[in-house]
This record gives sequence, structure tokens and C-alpha cells, in this order.
Amino acid sequence: MADTTPRRSYNSEGRREAARRNRAAVLTACRELLFREGYHATTVRAVAERAGVSPETVYKSFGGKPGMVKALWDITLAGDDEPVPMADRPQVQEFLGIRELDTKLRLYAAYVRGIHERVAALFALLTQAGPDVGEVLDTAEQERLTGVTMFVTHLDETGALAPDADPAHLADIVWALAGPQLFTQLTAGRGWSAATYEKWLTDTLTATLVPCPPGRGRPR
Repeated sequence: MADTTPRRSYNSEGRREAARRNRAAVLTACRELLFREGYHATTVRAVAERAGVSPETVYKSFGGKPGMVKALWDITLAGDDEPVPMADRPQVQEFLGIRELDTKLRLYAAYVRGIHERVAALFALLTQAGPDVGEVLDTAEQERLTGVTMFVTHLDETGALAPDADPAHLADIVWALAGPQLFTQLTAGRGWSAATYEKWLTDTLTATLVPCPPGRGRPR
């Protein structure tokens, strides 16, 4: 009797590769239809037809339209579809590993800018879609708060914050300052360049988070 183990292994890998291709095709189709037709006209059936898969494949992979849109948000935010948590990505590990606080905050601001540049158009589209996407955006904001809290906790644990600082309060402040709403208001609304936003965020985070030397106020 022939050994069938290699065949099973090959078939399993082939199925995984087909699933990856289908997932990529669905998310590409979802993005194209969202920006061409709008959120409400982008149905699971329309996405499946454009991607060349069955609606059942979309439901099996994403659980429905909200799950599909959330997956699109996630890969847009990350810049790829690799199964690597944001906290483990090289850019995050770089600013976490830097000892100099001014450099750490500058790299963090550059990281925030990069995310917003990727998600700004999708964020604007989804915020115009009304309550249908409320859960998607709420989940995304909760995940962002988790990431911001992790960063401020890191600053606290490495002694970067003032001894009497309230890390939870500061996390709320950074969450508000580094949000997509403010980025959109300052760039699309007020005409700031992304570089100007990044420098402003760096300076504002520094003024907010870096303790003043004893006996000295902040420069005016």
C-alpha cells in the first residue's frame, strides 16, 4: 500500500494556499466596491461575485459584511495581511527598544502618522456610513486604546513619566491626540501636510508626557 502522508500534507497546504488567495481576493474586491459604490451598496454577494468566490466562502471566512469590513480595516491599518500582532511588528519594537525619550516619541509619532495615512480614506468612508458600521469603528477604537495604553504603560515602567503621573489619564490624552479624527481634521480639514502633523504630534506628546525639570516651567 502506498504511503499517502505526503499527499495529505500537499493537499492540506494546497487548501491553505487557496484559502489565502480567496481571502485576498475578497478583501481586494471589498475595498474596490466600498470606494466605488459606497458602504450600503457593497453587499456580500457583490463582493463574492467580484472576487470570483461564492457568498458562502465569504460568510465562512468573515462571518458576514461587518467581519469582512473589519478585516479590511485591520490589513489597511497594518499595511499587510500577515498574522503578526501590531505590538510585535518591527516599527513598534523599534520605538519600544529606544532608550532616548525624545527619539522614542518621535518614532511613535511617525508610527501613528503612517497608520493614519493608510486608514484615513477608509475611516472617512466608514464614518459616513452611519450606525451600520458603528460596531466596526468602536472595536477599532477600543483596539487603538489598548495599544496606546500599552505604550503609556511602557513609558511609566521605564521611568519616563513624572513620579506623580496618572498613566490611565495620560493614556486617554494620547488616545485623543493620536486619533484618526484629529488627523483628518488637521490634514483634510486644515490643509496640514502629514509631515507637519507628525512634528506637531511629536511636540505635543513631548509637552504632555515629558516631566519638567525641577524648578523650571515649560517654555512658552
